[in-house]
Amino acid sequence: MSTFWTVIDKIESYLCRGLLATFVTLLFAQIVSRQIFGRSISWIEELSVYLFVWFVFFGASYAARVNAHNRVTFHLKALLGARAKYVEGLADLFWVSFNLHFVYLAIDFIFFRMNRFWKSQTLGIEMKYVYLVLPIAFALMTIRILQVNYDRLVRNIDPNDPDAIDATEIEARELSPRAVAAQN
Repeated sequence: MSTFWTVIDKIESYLCRGLLATFVTLLFAQIVSRQIFGRSISWIEELSVYLFVWFVFFGASYAARVNAHNRVTFHLKALLGARAKYVEGLADLFWVSFNLHFVYLAIDFIFFRMNRFWKSQTLGIEMKYVYLVLPIAFALMTIRILQVNYDRLVRNIDPNDPDAIDATEIEARELSPRAVAAQN
């Protein structure tokens, strides 16, 4: 099963990278077109916005997987023992509930309430394809939240905060014999 999640992780990571590279390249082409040729390509801006929105939502899902999403945690540090991870799990349960409700609303809107004649202004594609990112990304984010909580609560694997800096580890690296020898 871990091979499956590794593949999903890589797909999600490469999708985010591809979306980012594509919309940045398109915006660069738009800038070059305006500044050098004096012409604007109208569909580039619209497509770049859509790609950026997709990038943000898939990036949020990926951030949930690596436990890098924004959250208030100062109150968790005051809790003793394992209480903090259970309180955080309870908060994530509310998050999952919100996501599932949002997935339901997004599917209902896209497939049952949206007028099929709603099209993007310059690209002419149906808007349901643009909005399709909402149920996909929120469902994937829900799976990622559950995955992190399973690791934390059942397997006792605490996901590392990618922004946390352990000063003692940095000092140990700086004072290691190899580091000292390398400095001399």
